[in-house]
Amino acid sequence: MKKLTTSLFLSMLGLASPAFAQLELTITQGVTDPIPIAVVPFARAVPADGGLDVAAIVQKDLETSGRFKGMPRADMISTPTSAADVDAAAWKQMRNDYVVVGRLTSQSNGQLRIDAELVNVLTGQRVFGPVVTTTPNNLRNGAHRLADALYEKITGVRGAFATRIAYVSVDGVPPKQRYELYVADYDGQNRQRVMSSPLPLMSPAWSPKGDYLAYVSFERRVSTVFVQHLRTGKKVAVSARAGINGSPSYSPNGDKLALTLSGSTGNLDIYTLDLNTQELTRLTTDASIDTEAVFAPDGSIFFTSDRAGSPQIYQLKPGSSERPKRITFSGNYNARPRVSPDGKQLGLLTQADGGYRIAVQDLATGTVTVLSRGRQEESPSFAPNGAMLIFAGRERGHGVLQTVSIDGLTSARLDSGAGEVREPVWGPFLP
Repeated sequence: MKKLTTSLFLSMLGLASPAFAQLELTITQGVTDPIPIAVVPFARAVPADGGLDVAAIVQKDLETSGRFKGMPRADMISTPTSAADVDAAAWKQMRNDYVVVGRLTSQSNGQLRIDAELVNVLTGQRVFGPVVTTTPNNLRNGAHRLADALYEKITGVRGAFATRIAYVSVDGVPPKQRYELYVADYDGQNRQRVMSSPLPLMSPAWSPKGDYLAYVSFERRVSTVFVQHLRTGKKVAVSARAGINGSPSYSPNGDKLALTLSGSTGNLDIYTLDLNTQELTRLTTDASIDTEAVFAPDGSIFFTSDRAGSPQIYQLKPGSSERPKRITFSGNYNARPRVSPDGKQLGLLTQADGGYRIAVQDLATGTVTVLSRGRQEESPSFAPNGAMLIFAGRERGHGVLQTVSIDGLTSARLDSGAGEVREPVWGPFLP
């Protein structure tokens, strides 16, 4: 139980690890046979595009997934901007399966239009021609949306490049630390500060529509759960009860939060809070520590408990008289449950080979697959398409953000400078 107790209270006090500054993506591992693709530089719309290299962003997105291997520009035989100008046989000879070409044009209403074409050089056919319209200020997001369309067309899986992440960054050393809550593009770019405080911030959680963040703040000198609207910045304290208020998680329809509360007794239990009525419902009554609750798509709740003598993950159904069902049995430590968007996989933190690593468990078969290779990792969170997880890890004593595919074959690292990053969480698809 030591690990669970220590982890919880270190995070409550803001003493846990990982790091952040300017994020830079580095692919650390990929699938054994990625799809070779050439993303040719797009024809620009000068000066409206601001010099942003849309094709480079698209290529980086595709490479980030690990499913694709982009062709270096120095090796490209030509730079066509239309499918009609693509010599399929020549690009095939350069060992590409696909070529992406495109062009940006300025519109009379001030917007930018991105016309892209995907050519299958194995067949010589133009197979896809996505069009994205955006504003010059939002061109980076437009590039991500284009990458999403290409990724889905080729793999059959919806892309998640135009989504966002949230995380807590801690800078400085005690007693002069600064805690900041950020929202950024999935690749760490375009970050925006949501909240800043000299006292701990933790446990960010996205609402289902991506318009609110719930989080824990100690700005009032005690733990308080806030809900903040991202567009307006307006925030409301929804739980400031005696003792610990922690680990918020939204229900699938966004009308409730699962919370960890200790009350006056000091024992941690799972509750739900109705955000419309403020009705509080207690779900666990065991004398053990119950914490880290998260909703599944079907409305059930997964949480961490030491009721069996070591931290393990359990499932309960609100409103049911059934006792919580133990889910994890592999090893002596399993915690931080996160449910995949389709409800079929459970992301978790497990103790394996002398370290704490990210794993997934198939909920139908119980099979556990360890995905990561570090020794002190934490806070897994699924991408909204379920293909990847983001988590906090450490390399050579340096805090990093990392992603890993659910099969463990693809991993990437977001490098950082000064600052310690904690509790990254991947946001939902935006409407």
